[in-house]
Amino acid sequence: METEHEVTVFKEYPLQMGQKIHIVDGSRHGDWLVVKIGSRKIRLRCPVSGVEIECDRIFFFFEERRQEKWPSE
Repeated sequence: METEHEVTVFKEYPLQMGQKIHIVDGSRHGDWLVVKIGSRKIRLRCPVSGVEIECDRIFFFFEERRQEKWPSE
């Protein structure tokens, strides 16, 4: 008899240049604009401060939603 296991499955999200994203938690939480996409790295720009960061492509889909205001205060 086989035992069933609960498994959490992650899939890398296919981000697009110019896409507006919101990171819910972690050190990079907040609103970002996708400004460059490489094979392993991605560059994001804060729409408020203009600060850009480069990080690994580790984004996974959580939800899509419509909101009236972006970026958030």
